[in-house]
Amino acid sequence: MSALKKRSLLLSGHATSIALEPEFWAVLDEMAKQRALSLAALIVSIDRGREGRALASACRVAALAYARQAGS
Repeated sequence: MSALKKRSLLLSGHATSIALEPEFWAVLDEMAKQRALSLAALIVSIDRGREGRALASACRVAALAYARQAGS
């Protein structure tokens, strides 16, 4: 099992940090690159659509959905 990697960013003007497994960060980095966004901008877009889900969970779900779509 991979250790969590923590990254800090500004989200709606507030400093926050997210801890995810490196594999999820790799997919989120790929998503951001493919969409021509910074990682922070991608996380902001995930945050806006998370509907009460914890941000780390929303990031994992977004990464999983992207990976599934890329694999089909």
